[in-house]
Amino acid sequence: MLLCGPSGSGKSLVAARSGLPVLRLDDFYKEGDDPTLPLVEGSSDIDWDHPESWDADVAVEAIARLCATGSTPVPVYDISLSARTGEEALHIGRTPLFIAEGIFAAEIVERCRELGLLADALCLSRGPATTFRRRFLRDLKEGRKSVPFLLRRGWRLMRAERSIVARQVSLGAHPCDRDEALGRLSAAAAGRQVRQRTAA
Repeated sequence: MLLCGPSGSGKSLVAARSGLPVLRLDDFYKEGDDPTLPLVEGSSDIDWDHPESWDADVAVEAIARLCATGSTPVPVYDISLSARTGEEALHIGRTPLFIAEGIFAAEIVERCRELGLLADALCLSRGPATTFRRRFLRDLKEGRKSVPFLLRRGWRLMRAERSIVARQVSLGAHPCDRDEALGRLSAAAAGRQVRQRTAA
């Protein structure tokens, strides 16, 4: 299950409430000294909301490995440092379903579908003002970046939110609110469990 949506839309909360194992796709960000990182147009700020700031190939490899073996190494990424600080193993055992969540999840919908790995793809949307408030308070609490950077980013993302959602939907993600997302996750998990028992 791929779960995307604008930053601050509630992906992590929905993933946690689902009760399913979770692969955090934000851990596959590139490091801050990577020369391929894109910049915000007309600014010296790194554009952490651009897909090129993220390593899609390694993320897809991790998803494929989880589907095949139930385990994969995952980078430990510190957003405040813009750096990978280590690696840990994610084990999901024999569970028939897991969630891969992050703002770039829609970017790999087609690749996961072609590999036969995709159960569903959902895009959360809560409205620009609500998302701005949740994102800013979260990032401020976690000390992710400086306050001026967070305000510049927040204002830019608030104005762009509708186009962000439209792009993710065009890439194959179903737009929904929190309750619908939880319902679809629950239904998919139940369906997979039934098929798993039948196959056994």
